[in-house]
Amino acid sequence: MLQVRPPEKRRDVPELDFRAQVADLHVAARSDIFVVTVFRGQSRPSTTSSASMPSIRERMKESAIAFADHQRTSLTDRLLEKARDYYVLTKPEVNLLILMTTSAGYYLGTRGSFHFAGLLNTLIGTLLVASGTATLNQWMERVWDGQMRRTARRPLPSGRVSSTEAFVFGMLLSLAGGLYLALFVNRLSSLLAVSTLLSYLLIYTPLKRRTPLCTLLGAFPGAMPTLIGWAGASNAVTMSAMFLFAVLFLWQFPHFLAIALMYREDYERAGYQMLPRFDADSRFTRAEILIFTVALIVTTLLPGAGLLYSGSMLLAGAFLLFYSLRLAKSSSRLMASRLLHASVIYLPVVLVVMALAKR
Repeated sequence: MLQVRPPEKRRDVPELDFRAQVADLHVAARSDIFVVTVFRGQSRPSTTSSASMPSIRERMKESAIAFADHQRTSLTDRLLEKARDYYVLTKPEVNLLILMTTSAGYYLGTRGSFHFAGLLNTLIGTLLVASGTATLNQWMERVWDGQMRRTARRPLPSGRVSSTEAFVFGMLLSLAGGLYLALFVNRLSSLLAVSTLLSYLLIYTPLKRRTPLCTLLGAFPGAMPTLIGWAGASNAVTMSAMFLFAVLFLWQFPHFLAIALMYREDYERAGYQMLPRFDADSRFTRAEILIFTVALIVTTLLPGAGLLYSGSMLLAGAFLLFYSLRLAKSSSRLMASRLLHASVIYLPVVLVVMALAKR
C-alpha cells in the first residue's frame, strides 16, 4: 500500500522583506556597487540577530560616502596631474635661468633708487612670455620629441596633454606676458619680449632640423632676457646693456654645445642637426667650445672695473676653462656633462661679480 508521508515541518528561516529593501534602495543613492553590496550581504542566511546587524539604509549610506570620497580623491588627483603637466610645459628649469639673467639686467640697468615693484612686474611679464614660448616650442616639436628618449615622456608626446590644449595654453601665456609688460612696465620691454618669442619660434626652432647654425642664431633670443630686464629698469638699451647681452650670448655656446654632445644620438634619431655631420669625432665642436669659452672670459674682463673685479672674473673663467680643456681632450659624454654643470655654476657667479662691481 502506498503510504502518504505527512508534510515536513517548515524550518524557521528569517524571511527577507524585499519590499522594504527595494524601498530603501529607492531612497538611497542608486549605484551598481551599492546594489551588489546589499544583495551579497543577503545571499545566505545570517545566524546573527537582526538587531545587531546594521540596516540596509545604513550600509547604503556608508557605501555612498565611501564612493563619494573616492570620486573626490580621483578628481583631485587628476587635476593635480594635469596641473603638473601644464607646469612641465613651461620648462621651469629654463625659466629659472631666464629670471636670473632678467634680474641681473634690471639691477645693472637701474639708475637711482631701486624699485622692487618694478623688478617684480618685469619678472612676472618675462616669466609669462618665456613660459608661453616654451609651451609653443614643445607644441611645434611634439612629433619629434616623441622620437627622443630624453623628451618622449613630455606631456605632449605621451598624450597627457592634447595639442589643442598646449597651443591655447601657450598663446594665452604669451599674450598675457606681452600685455603685462606693456601695461605695468613699459612698451620697450614688451617689444623685446615679443621679439624674443617670435625669433625663437620662427627662426631657431625650425632651423634645428636644417642647419647646425641654429645654435648661433638661437643664441640671440637666448640672450634677450638681459635686455628685457635692462629696458624694464631704464626704458632704454645702452652699450652697457649690450655688454651684458654679449656675456650671455657667448656663454650659451659651451653650455648648449655640451648638451648637443651629450644627446647627439638622440638628436640625430629625431632629425635635428644640432652638430655638423662632418664632425663625426666631435673635434670641431670641442674646439668650438674652447674658442667660445676663451672669448667669454676675455669679454668679461673688458670693463676693467678694478683688481677685485678682474681677479674674480679670472678665477671664474679659469674654472670654466678647466672643464672646457678636459672636454677638448676627451669626447666622452661624462666630460660634456661636467662642462654643462660647470657652466651652470659659472654664470651666476659672473652675474654676482658684475652686480657687486656696479658703480
